[in-house]
Amino acid sequence: MQLRRLLLAAAAASVLAACGKQEAPAPKVEAKKEEPKKAEPTKVAFVYVSPVGDAGWTSQHNRGREEMAKSLGDKVSTSFVEKVGEGADAERVIRDLASQGNKLIFTTSFGFMNPTLKVAEEFPDVKFEHATGYKTAKNMATYNARFYEGRYLAGMIAGKSTKTNTLGYVAAFPIPEVLQGINAFTLGARSVNPKAQVRVVWVNTWFDPGKERDAANALIGQGADVLTHHTDSTAIVATAEEKGKMAVAYHSDMSKFGPKAQLAAVTHHWGAYYTQRALDVLNGTWQTGSVWMGMAQGAISLEAVNPSVPKDVADMVIARAEEITAGKFHPFTGPIKTNEGKEVVAKGAVLSDEQLGQMSYYVQGVVGTVPAGNK
Repeated sequence: MQLRRLLLAAAAASVLAACGKQEAPAPKVEAKKEEPKKAEPTKVAFVYVSPVGDAGWTSQHNRGREEMAKSLGDKVSTSFVEKVGEGADAERVIRDLASQGNKLIFTTSFGFMNPTLKVAEEFPDVKFEHATGYKTAKNMATYNARFYEGRYLAGMIAGKSTKTNTLGYVAAFPIPEVLQGINAFTLGARSVNPKAQVRVVWVNTWFDPGKERDAANALIGQGADVLTHHTDSTAIVATAEEKGKMAVAYHSDMSKFGPKAQLAAVTHHWGAYYTQRALDVLNGTWQTGSVWMGMAQGAISLEAVNPSVPKDVADMVIARAEEITAGKFHPFTGPIKTNEGKEVVAKGAVLSDEQLGQMSYYVQGVVGTVPAGNK
């Protein structure tokens, strides 16, 4: 009997113990948080008329693209197509880039204007930017640089450096932009050397090193001892180096191709503009319009001045550059006459932007006549 009681008591204690036991809670399963989707970069494309190369027009635009890409990081994805012919080829390339999802397309040659405009009409949600043109649309803007400001300064150096008083200019097409450069270069040269004259050879191409070299040699044959150019390659500076002549580089510093020949370089800088316009697209603030940037905006500079240029000449050019940057001097300040004797700018007057955009003549000091018809 006693044993039975003990067994019942033990059983009861076991049941009570079992009833009071706390089960370990099941491990809590955390809901997996989804990582926020990373925004896709905005695609930005560039169309180039000539090879990228180490120097020149296209090289400077490509450096601007690289500067923009570095500044904006993974917000943008950039690409380019080089050596694109002006006309039907350009239209095809621009259309392909728009079809590939690019939201901003820069076309960087004058002859790309009409193809860009046509494609812009087909892709209203894409923003287009055209360099050096004058036609715009709701989704197409234009941009340009006041190349003539640097040209005037380069002319001053050339005018002081020449021994023959003959300067040679290799030019692409007879459009206002190119004529502005020829005339500003001439005005700058004659401001310090009234005897200086400029001879021009037209090659009717933006980039053809062979033609450019032949033109340079032709100008040397006509007595030119300082050469410059409005073409894309380094052929002019290289030819001057080979022939023991002097040169002013254009678009970018070309001193590696003519360390003795290059007196200075008129350089272009597009990075700040490209970065801002890409930001405008990213922020939804992009607007069409026309922008013409100069030395004051950092788009044009005269750099890589050769140590052979006398200090008094360099100082004189620096002083004039400061006046241009500050808006105290304009290269096309009258009196200015054409090389046929017609006054185009009265004394004290300044050519307006509209007049600059319609330039179709040579100023006094340029030899010859402007070829008929614009490109």
